[in-house]
Amino acid sequence: MRILIILLCLVAVAHGELRVQAFTAYGDPRPDVLRISSRSGGITGWNDPAEKVVWFGEIKTPGKLTAALEMTLPKDAVSKLRLTIHGEPREATATGTGAAQTLVFGEFTIAKAGYARFELTSLNPSGAPAGDLAALILDGPATTDAHFNLEPRRNAASVHLNYPTSKDAKIEWFYNEVTAVEEPVYTFYMACGFSRGYFGMQVNGPAERQIIFSVWDAGSGVNAKDRSAVAEENHTQLLAKGDGVVTRIFGNEGTGGHSHLVYPWKTGEPQRFLLAAQTPDATHTDYSGYWFHPEQKKWMLIASFRAPKDGGLLRGLHSFSENFGGSNGHLQRKALYGPQWIRTIDGEWHELTEASFSHDGTGKAARLDRFMGVEDGRFFLSHGGFVPGFTKYGEKFTRPATTMPPKDIVLPETK
Repeated sequence: MRILIILLCLVAVAHGELRVQAFTAYGDPRPDVLRISSRSGGITGWNDPAEKVVWFGEIKTPGKLTAALEMTLPKDAVSKLRLTIHGEPREATATGTGAAQTLVFGEFTIAKAGYARFELTSLNPSGAPAGDLAALILDGPATTDAHFNLEPRRNAASVHLNYPTSKDAKIEWFYNEVTAVEEPVYTFYMACGFSRGYFGMQVNGPAERQIIFSVWDAGSGVNAKDRSAVAEENHTQLLAKGDGVVTRIFGNEGTGGHSHLVYPWKTGEPQRFLLAAQTPDATHTDYSGYWFHPEQKKWMLIASFRAPKDGGLLRGLHSFSENFGGSNGHLQRKALYGPQWIRTIDGEWHELTEASFSHDGTGKAARLDRFMGVEDGRFFLSHGGFVPGFTKYGEKFTRPATTMPPKDIVLPETK
């Protein structure tokens, strides 16, 4: 009898109700229109039928699935909604009570394993309340081992390329190219990462893109949110910047010196980056970021910063791709990285053809749609999109060598 009770409990867990909070959903087609927040408990103020609410989840066990919605409507208000799963629609109508209620859509059939899109559409007139949403409630055999991101953070996982170099290498230059394949806003394709900062290109909004170079402060500046908490002796100093480049102090992710150039770099077009390091003395390092201007056909300085309590050359070389705004974390981001080269202080070029994969905490369990690989002779990073599969943390890749170091690198004088 005891064994039977245990087995019944296991079945109840396997086929139990799965509650997917509304604050984990996304707006479609305009991700920033719907008010989605864990602080408000879900989705509030939805009254535009042109905007859909979508969830994504990985179904591992095909079969039957029942779906319902926990929502709140003003008393006597009527809302008609449609839920579509794998192209199978169900409609239901709710009459408001002023309190939380459950709207049942019924049973769906999930024919195959994989990521599924759960799309909620308002069939109400424009301006009419569709309802404040708290959760999508799923039950049935198809919930067995189903995987959803249940965390409030809706960003795709950040993903990284880590380039091994000899501990004894005295690296003064790090060259890399990045070609964006996808271009969602709130994406940072970082080309040249190092122990004190990062250098790359960002999609800030529909009408603005930037080339960004930043260097962290020393000491407590590595973790501080506000530079006022960082001793002046640890402050990174701006030495020079290029024409049109904006510079300022940054915080909230450590503190330091920031620079950016607003420029409409093009998706599908390789962007060339060169990071340089010099040591004016034993305790400081001057880091300079150069970018090849596609129209002017020449290298330009983005900025040069002096980093205190350093005195070393380039180390900890890496690249990454980051989704820094969660409202469109369901969209796929992808870029090609390479070729990668380093130049040592003796003037010798060395090609980097090996890299390993890593990801942030979000990629550990919440979001598994994160990848690295080799494509068209270059490394690629991809994250978001709820595409099947994943790359294991720490997996190593080798790309084909080009054997052709960067040519005609003429850097401008700093001023």
